[in-house]
Formats: sequence, structure tokens, C-alpha cells
Amino acid sequence: MSQFGGKPARLAGVRIATLAGSYIQERSCIVLVWDVSPILLELGPIQVRYYGLLFAIMLIGGYYIWQWQMLRGGHTQREAEGFFLWGAIAVIAGSRLGQVLFYDPARYLANPIEILYVWKGGLASHGATLGLVLVLVLYARHLKLSNLEVLDRFSMSAALGALMVRVGNFMNSEIVGRATDVPWAVKFPRCIYDSHLPLDSVPARHPSQIYEVFLGLFVILSLYFVDRKYKEERPLGLLASLFFILYFSGRFVVEFFKEYQTLSPNESFLTMGQWLSIPFVLIGAFMLYRALRAPVPTSSLRPAPIVKEGTKKGRKKGKGKEKN
Repeated sequence: MSQFGGKPARLAGVRIATLAGSYIQERSCIVLVWDVSPILLELGPIQVRYYGLLFAIMLIGGYYIWQWQMLRGGHTQREAEGFFLWGAIAVIAGSRLGQVLFYDPARYLANPIEILYVWKGGLASHGATLGLVLVLVLYARHLKLSNLEVLDRFSMSAALGALMVRVGNFMNSEIVGRATDVPWAVKFPRCIYDSHLPLDSVPARHPSQIYEVFLGLFVILSLYFVDRKYKEERPLGLLASLFFILYFSGRFVVEFFKEYQTLSPNESFLTMGQWLSIPFVLIGAFMLYRALRAPVPTSSLRPAPIVKEGTKKGRKKGKGKEKN
């Protein structure tokens, strides 16, 4: 029987089934059945999950983007490295607490130990953003740097993080979309909504995780090309404001295709993700207005080079930097 016959074919954990959809009367429709185990490698009691691996790649990749931005701006390696632990804690704690408080409080309050099971997924990007903004402001104050400067320099790292987390969600068969009949619909027999159903009864859904992967890629490329054009002459706050506007307005749109998580249509005309995205879009718009109304080149904050004692010129650490 051919790969697209009546029985589903299995290739590396991915099954492709042919279904005669009621919405297509004259031809069959090929539907991807995403039935991949979230566990990449299992050695006795030790499990390596795709989500955990992608999370590690996110932290490392995000750090190197941040380091590149900091060093290009004249800051020291030590100043760049010092934020790694702060940032990792902010992402994990903020995103996890966001998931607990915004999306599934009853579940985690009933079994609090599950709050620590980060490798199983369940991280809220809105919580991660709040955590990162708070810690970035604290770190800027610690080093006497501009708040807007550090937010700008971290923007591409944040976009990478959003992208990688959604790839992890796809591997975990979580944060799935609503049932649909679009040609690119996917069946998720492992997702919490459909895991109890036989395959024939599992609805095809929007691959909303992939939509957000493309969103994250679009945001990264947009920020990169803006940064490439202006480099250190870019207006202070420009990258951070664009990140807030582009990513969270995109999140607002994607929410129309995602399965309801907390608020049902009977409870609200918007989803929880949409309500949480609105403040970030508004903040981004205000920041963009300020950045373009009276542009302050980022290079104006560039610290003077440190020279050895005994010379006439130099700077002390923390001097010559404006705080916003």
C-alpha cells in the first residue's frame, strides 16, 4: 500500500494519514498527524526532552546575541556575562509564574510541585517578558546604564526566545490551535484536548505553534535589519518598542487561531493571551513615539575607553552614562 493509502504511514515518529474530509466532497485531503514523543533520549531514569534542549539553545543563543550587542556598544565582557544568570532566572521564574497565575492556577494550586516541572512545558511568554523587563531594569540600575539601552540590546534575544519556546510547544503537542479544515491542518493525538480520542475522531487543528515560530522569525529579522541600518546611531528605545509592537500585536492575531485556554467565548470576547498582549502593544507604541519624536542616538551613551592610571584621559566605571 502506498504511503498515502488508507493506513497511516510512520516516518521517524510522524504519521501521515489520508482522510476524506466532509468539507471536501470530491477528493481526499492529506493531514499531518503529529504523534511525536516529547522525549528525545531516555537513559534509565534520565530523560532528555526536546523542550529542555530547545530551552538550553534559547538561553545560549540569546546570551551570544546580547553579548554581541553589549560589546559593540563599548561595554565590557564582564558586564555582558554578568546578566546571564539574572536573565536565565527571570525567564524561567517569570514565564512559569505567568503560566500559573494567568492560565492554569487551579491545576498548580492543587499540585504545587508541578510548578517546578519546567521541562514539561507550560511557560507563558507574557510572564517571561515581565520578568525580563524587571530584571533588565534592575541590572541597568546596578551597572548605572540606561534602561532603554539594555532593553534595546536584549530585544533580539527575546525574539529568539519566543521562537524557540514555540518550537518546544510543537514538540510537546501543546498550545495547539482550534479545529479547522484548512489544507495545512495538523492532528495532535497527544494534546490534552484529544489524547482520549481514537485517531479517526481527533480533529485537525491550526498548527498555531508554527504560526508563532514564523512570527518570532519575522520579529528577529525585522529587528536585525533595523539594527543593521542604524547600528549605534539608532534612536534609543527603537528596538525595544518595535519588539513590543511587532511581537505582541502578532500574538494578538494568532490568538484567534489558538484553542481557548482560560477564558471561554462565553466568558470573554478576547482570550487571556489577547488581554495580556494589549498593554505591551500600547507601551511599545508610546516608546516608539518617544524614540522618534526626539531621537537620542544610542552612541551618545557609549562609555569612554578605560585607560591605565597615570594618563590624563579615561573614565571611571559607571560614569558618563545617562539613565532613562
